[in-house]
Amino acid sequence: MATGTASIARSDRRVPQGRGGVVYPAFWMAAIALILTLVVRLPLNSPTATYAATLVFVCGGMPHGAYDIALLLRATRLGRGGLALAVGGYVAIAGVMASLWIAAPLIALIVFIAAASVHFGEDWTMLDEPLLKVAAGTAIIAAAAIGHPADVARLFVAMAGSDGGETVARAMIAVAPVALLVTTVGIAIAWRDGARGWAAATAIALVALIIAPPVAGFALFFVFLHSPRHLAGARTALGDVSRGWWLATGAIMSGLAIGGWLLFASTVSRLLTSDQTAQAFQLLATVAVPHLLFSRWIEQRLAPGVQPSPGFQDRPIS
Repeated sequence: MATGTASIARSDRRVPQGRGGVVYPAFWMAAIALILTLVVRLPLNSPTATYAATLVFVCGGMPHGAYDIALLLRATRLGRGGLALAVGGYVAIAGVMASLWIAAPLIALIVFIAAASVHFGEDWTMLDEPLLKVAAGTAIIAAAAIGHPADVARLFVAMAGSDGGETVARAMIAVAPVALLVTTVGIAIAWRDGARGWAAATAIALVALIIAPPVAGFALFFVFLHSPRHLAGARTALGDVSRGWWLATGAIMSGLAIGGWLLFASTVSRLLTSDQTAQAFQLLATVAVPHLLFSRWIEQRLAPGVQPSPGFQDRPIS
């Protein structure tokens, strides 16, 4: 524990001085809209509201992984054969994950949570220890679990196809105190060292995950805070491409991923859950695993100073 504390204390050198202003205008607008919706007590748990939030996190969140292949090309300068091999590997990893939702859905759920915790933890650049990063990433899931245990349990049961999903939900509640404590310390460090816009937005996103229905809270975090930061990093790494290429690539790759899942789900519909929100998270898991693996590979090969994973950026994408 002493080592972990020392790691946090000395990591403040890696938190850039922010301007203390807006992180992304869209985040604050979405957060205010969600708060007002909660204040006037609109039924965010209704099937229509849940379906709308599901569409938001799928359509709004998928593009942030749409540039993996382009970033890989920039990082490694692959030839045609290497590119084909990389694309094949990406699709194969996604295929394995999709197959797990049929053959071993409980294992797939655990893999998804582990991958999400690692990936979300990558945002915490001020934390040196990998376990602390994972704990901070886990807080995103744990916050929803302690705020809405029954809803998260139902979602996990639908995804896992068994009561094992409820056990996973209880495990998230059990780790929540440690995960939220680490996250709170990280937010405090970021605030102290100047990244106040990001720190405030992260705190609000966590509170929303606890108070708002899980899908709505996750949509706020994933689409309006996490994804834009990674999109900003990819835009920096691919800064010489045109805006038209940028938008077309995001739309096409996201559309292929969503279309591929719809084709897969329709083919094996009897073997998957009928819950559309649970399927949306299964889709997210299917692309999250190759995205995590490839993004780490890419980051190790890009030139210093051109990283696809953003640090603390208190500015919108230009």
